[in-house]
Amino acid sequence: MIRIIFLFLVLGLGLYAGTEYAGEQGYVLISIADKTLEMSVTTLVIFVVVALAILFAAEFIIKRILRAGSDTWNWFSIRKLKRSRRMTNEGILKLMEGDWKQAEQKVVRWARHHDMPVLCYLIAAQAAQEQGNSEKRDKYLQLASEQDNASLAVELTKAKQYVQAEQYERALDSLGAVAHDYPQNPILLSLQKIIYVKLGKWEPLLSLVQDLKSTKMASGFEIQKLTDQAYCGLLSETSEHRGTEGLLDRWSDLPKNARSSSVICGHLVRLLLARNADEQAYALIKEHTKKHPNSELYGLLPELHLTNEKSAISLLEHALKKDANNAEVLSALGRIHLEKQNWSLAQSEFEKALSIRPSVNDFGYLSTALEKQNKHQDAHDVSKKALKLITTS
Repeated sequence: MIRIIFLFLVLGLGLYAGTEYAGEQGYVLISIADKTLEMSVTTLVIFVVVALAILFAAEFIIKRILRAGSDTWNWFSIRKLKRSRRMTNEGILKLMEGDWKQAEQKVVRWARHHDMPVLCYLIAAQAAQEQGNSEKRDKYLQLASEQDNASLAVELTKAKQYVQAEQYERALDSLGAVAHDYPQNPILLSLQKIIYVKLGKWEPLLSLVQDLKSTKMASGFEIQKLTDQAYCGLLSETSEHRGTEGLLDRWSDLPKNARSSSVICGHLVRLLLARNADEQAYALIKEHTKKHPNSELYGLLPELHLTNEKSAISLLEHALKKDANNAEVLSALGRIHLEKQNWSLAQSEFEKALSIRPSVNDFGYLSTALEKQNKHQDAHDVSKKALKLITTS
């Protein structure tokens, strides 16, 4: 538009000048080497205007041709992009339907025309993983890692697939590549939780528990379960490498809230029993039940082999004086009498315990005590109650 205005402006000025000086056209001489060109000023103006018009027209035509070529190229590019997106969507649907082969084929074929090829390669990697083809999976993951701004998505996908394939060390390496930059990523934390448990990395698991608590990614129950699991794992490692004394030293170094856990304390007692440290196990049970009278650790007393056999019975009888309805104490006392073949005493204790709460194990022990006293019908009735409890639970 500006060029057209300029052209008309020049033409108007030429017409004005031509009219104004119609009788005085002037004289123009152009000499180049041995050639000369003569014309009037009016002719020169008309020549310049025509030359400019031809120049502008040529420019317009060339631009139209180039634009037509560009539009054609863009049309093909957009068509390929749309088709790639459609194929990717179909591939995702096939992946969700469980048609792994079709999913892989659809997303890979047009991946290089997609505006986010990393998405195509990650889907293809998952499809290959589901087909059990780790070689193809790793190939697609490598292609995905070569794309821009995709490190987090790629490494998380790698880790998830390695966990699925039970390749926990490789999964941990993948998470290590992004853990520093994204320490509170929810998927990363969830994967770390699984990996640390599987690899028995108890110290890192304890640190992770704090992150799970701060990000509110786990319930209080799960936090407690993971904490117990981590400390139990640490105690098992200590027992294996440092023996009984090292185990007890490690126990004393644990935080107070960990030592108050019946789960952790019970695990320690079993570790001591495995090392024939029954006296130390008894002392631990005695100390723990003093602070936690409803502890399940009473149930471990019948498994002890103590120098003074009456110690465990005395501890249980003392607990019953404080709480005559402590089912765990009654059950433990019944098991001790059962082992000593005091059938009637065992029967009495198990019946008291079962009157407080049902227990498949106690039904089994009671049935044994009754059989030993030739009370076969009663033993059969008790067994039926135990079977009913199993089927309804």
